[in-house]
Amino acid sequence: MARSKAGVHETERANARTFLIGLCIFLALMLGFPTVANLWYSFSNVSIYDLTGTAFVGLANYAEAVTNPNLWDALGFSLKFAVICTVLEVALGLAMVFILHPILTKRPWLTGLLMLPMMVSPALMGVMYRLILNEFTGVVPAYLYMMGLPINLLGRNWIYETVIAIEVLQWTPFAFLIMLTARQSMAGELEEAAAVDGATGAKFGRLIVMPVIMPSIIIVSFIRFIDSFRVFDHIFVLTGGGPGNETTSISIYIYKLFFTHSKIGEAVAVSVMLLIASMALLYSALRLAVRRAPT
Repeated sequence: MARSKAGVHETERANARTFLIGLCIFLALMLGFPTVANLWYSFSNVSIYDLTGTAFVGLANYAEAVTNPNLWDALGFSLKFAVICTVLEVALGLAMVFILHPILTKRPWLTGLLMLPMMVSPALMGVMYRLILNEFTGVVPAYLYMMGLPINLLGRNWIYETVIAIEVLQWTPFAFLIMLTARQSMAGELEEAAAVDGATGAKFGRLIVMPVIMPSIIIVSFIRFIDSFRVFDHIFVLTGGGPGNETTSISIYIYKLFFTHSKIGEAVAVSVMLLIASMALLYSALRLAVRRAPT
């Protein structure tokens, strides 16, 4: 009997190795080759007219990238945008968890309605807001004008707040869903024991709920930070990175380098640096979440 069980386990391990090898080969073909190609492009003199990148230039593309002042302007916008959006999304999502958890426990179907903004394509969201916020034909400026507030939400004075509001409105449901899942996974015995000990209301939320969902808060914060940092879709559709370079994120900056200025090597060099920074941030988030996970 013991031998038969050992044989079954060995067969399962062999099958697992077979499937794992297939998965690794698939990932190597789909992701490995583009990654190696991008690395080669970042070290070569490649252009739209010569995509082979036969001339090796070493770190010249990286040196040109870091000495370009427009890169630091785009990084500054992306960092500020990501920090503000992440703080707002996590704070609003956490508040929604505490407020709506009792309601969603009784009516879980309402969760689907709260997820609707997240299901819309960011590019389509940009088109929608471009229509409703247009200074001349948009419904929102029309109502603001009727209230005596002739504000152009797509103008230089308000565009930064506008793109932040759009990002927060669309992706707060994502942060809310992750933290709500962590909240709903709490054992009922833990809540009962806390009630017996007198930990109710705000005290229960601070001493019991927050430590339990803290790993989820850390993970969702880093995910939303990285996603907001590399924002492209709705800002590009809404403003094209303007007025001027007011809303040029790092992703839009790379796009313009590649397609507008034909500086492919420099654009790929910036994207490689961005990839490495994103992986380092995600790795730090995972380590921090594991350390803060309750034992």
